[in-house]
Amino acid sequence: MLANLFPYWFDALFHGPQGPTRWAAAKLVRYADDMVMLAREWTVELTDWVESKLEGKFGLEIQREKTRVVEVKPGGASLDFLGYTFRWDRDRQGRSKQYLNVCPSAKAVAREREKLGALTDASQSRTPLPQLIGRLNRHLEGWANHFSYGYPRGAWWEIDWFVRGRLILHLRTVHA
Repeated sequence: MLANLFPYWFDALFHGPQGPTRWAAAKLVRYADDMVMLAREWTVELTDWVESKLEGKFGLEIQREKTRVVEVKPGGASLDFLGYTFRWDRDRQGRSKQYLNVCPSAKAVAREREKLGALTDASQSRTPLPQLIGRLNRHLEGWANHFSYGYPRGAWWEIDWFVRGRLILHLRTVHA
């Protein structure tokens, strides 16, 4: 509960009359205790303000190994947040412009493969195929709903082929 309480008050300060929203045109995106601050230019004043509020006013400790400034711009780095990767990519139509691509992160896809592997491992060989497929479909529907934002087609394709392979192994185990 404290992980949600302090960031709530930080939100109020951030968006308040003396907050970076006013003087740096900064934005704050937060989910529980994870947050991303967006600004056209990251300055020392912005860093000082954030550190003074989080560590000074609220007595929280910033995890420096997880904290970094990322320039998400054409030719720049990518940002992973809440299972998504945000990065600039080339236009798929071959035009010279680039666009901001949002897709499931490699880490999120790897985690999903692990979960699907557990759902279809050898201990499930006695599960009737219709029950197994029903369980997989419910799980995959939830994952697909979460990752329906942006351009998830590549990740969905990878997960689809992984599930097909796991079901083939299941059928070979059952009928061997």
